[in-house]
Amino acid sequence: MSSDTLAKVTAVPGTRPSLVIVGAGPRGTGLIQRIAANAPELYAGSGLDIHLVDPHPPGAGRIWRAAQSPLLWMNSHAEDVTMFTDETVAMEGPVGEGPTLHEWAGIDADVFADRPLQGSYLRWVHEQAVAALPDGVTVHHHPRRALRVSGSREGRQQVWLEGRPRPLLADLVVLALGHLDAELDERQSELASYAAAHGLVHLPPDFTADSDLSSLRAGEPVLVRGFGLAFVDLMVLLTEGRGGRYEGDTYVPSGREPVLYVGSRRGVPYHSKIGYDWSGERPPLPRFFGPVEVAELLARPDGFDFRRDVWPLVEKELGFAHYHRLFTVHPERTAMSWSDFEERYAAAADLAEREALVASAVPAGADRLDLAALDHPLDGVRYGSFEEFQEGLRGYVEQDLSRRHDPEYSPDLAVFLGLLSVYGQLIRLGDIGPWWHGFFSYLASGPPGPRLRQLLALSRAGVVNFLGADMTVTAEDGVFRATSATVPNSSVEARALVEARLPEPTVGRARDALLRELYEDGDGVAETPEGLLRVDPGDGRILDRAGRPHPRRFALGPFTDARTSGAFTRPRTGGPAFRQNDATARAALQFLAELSARAAA
Repeated sequence: MSSDTLAKVTAVPGTRPSLVIVGAGPRGTGLIQRIAANAPELYAGSGLDIHLVDPHPPGAGRIWRAAQSPLLWMNSHAEDVTMFTDETVAMEGPVGEGPTLHEWAGIDADVFADRPLQGSYLRWVHEQAVAALPDGVTVHHHPRRALRVSGSREGRQQVWLEGRPRPLLADLVVLALGHLDAELDERQSELASYAAAHGLVHLPPDFTADSDLSSLRAGEPVLVRGFGLAFVDLMVLLTEGRGGRYEGDTYVPSGREPVLYVGSRRGVPYHSKIGYDWSGERPPLPRFFGPVEVAELLARPDGFDFRRDVWPLVEKELGFAHYHRLFTVHPERTAMSWSDFEERYAAAADLAEREALVASAVPAGADRLDLAALDHPLDGVRYGSFEEFQEGLRGYVEQDLSRRHDPEYSPDLAVFLGLLSVYGQLIRLGDIGPWWHGFFSYLASGPPGPRLRQLLALSRAGVVNFLGADMTVTAEDGVFRATSATVPNSSVEARALVEARLPEPTVGRARDALLRELYEDGDGVAETPEGLLRVDPGDGRILDRAGRPHPRRFALGPFTDARTSGAFTRPRTGGPAFRQNDATARAALQFLAELSARAAA
């Protein structure tokens, strides 16, 4: 926060500085961590009140609250979950190290912990962060919903809470709202109306743990659109959650399960989590897509196009990570030295040149990286019958499980590290559209291997059936009907449809009252073409429609155009969210310190 900006802001003599954080989940907790870490350097004011506003418990928040089924797992090994910074985080503030989930809980490193346990870890992290704040800094939790924020750019803000007649007064407000519920889009509204008119069941995009699944009746067919993590949760709650059990690789039904028919755009589940550890030299990343390339893209006077200007750099970066691992660890599967390959790879002008180089240097197709084939594995694939496709997709899942648990294919893990590196650079570019986030999740954030083994067992038991790629759903003749290009001339009818995916984090359709109020305000807030809230990439200050950063309002999280892959991360991977938290904490402390000094004067 510059002194020029502060000069326009009014200080109130005799008042105690106040910061309101709306959202007490892991993002809000991470911000408090960084405030505690940076306060000794930046803040010597006369005390500070931090108000946390969230109806859910601090630390865990809504998504990781204890009041959910322990059958629902985290999507990462316990050793790969941390809320603490390390020296790999590119930030100005001091490092604040701490235990990973597995170290804190005393569980095996490779366990996929249940979500209530992660909630306990997050509550502990929150308590530690609050305890680390300097004397005179007090945290107040308000278990209510924030309805709106008012106040001029120059004066204190008023944060109005549900059921409270007077607002909280704040010198600064940070929105750490996490994942948002959304109003239905036009197509979803049509399906919901059709369902209501014909006595059908339509469950729109939602957080599966929050969905009422009681309307999905035993033995009845249910169409499921979406094959990612929301589907995995649905699968668990409708099988084990209804009394079914696994005996080895066999599923024993309880008789209370519906029959699921699942499809999606790709028609396949997300790739399994990799089931082995890294060893040896890491690929030196970033190599072809780092801060220099990002700065060049941002400096273009006419802007940039993701597919034309950014994706070629990403492709080259991921390929470099893959082949660095292959050539340095498995040289017997290559036909030239790494130094020769690297020199020619760096000089290759485009994808066609790189593919020609790879064809001459990597004999086996299984050792080559083909991102297009990975993204669309069923493109052009056709099956003669529904039954043939069930067998074919089970084979695909079995092959994926085998490869992702075999260190002979460790270039896959190098690509995962490349994806993390790329993600850390892409968030600096702002809103790049929804495709990348889906692609990243599909490759890097898929389900634990045991979940896919359960999927295979459920498929063999006839509880889960596969529909294929490019799934379409129509509402006609009093039912929902699903078809797919993968199995031509085949369709499935059902009286229930579940949209197994998260709501889109758009500002205009957000159900959150505070965010909608800001969106509809006269000055307004800026949104990207994809509907994300625009923020200053440096410190997270909210931008208005004229591009001006608000001096007193910040936003962090997946509803902004600086969204990252998560509020916590794997250790020693740079933690983009941690970097953002640190930048926002430092900007807030500097603002409050100068404001406090002016008030005292």
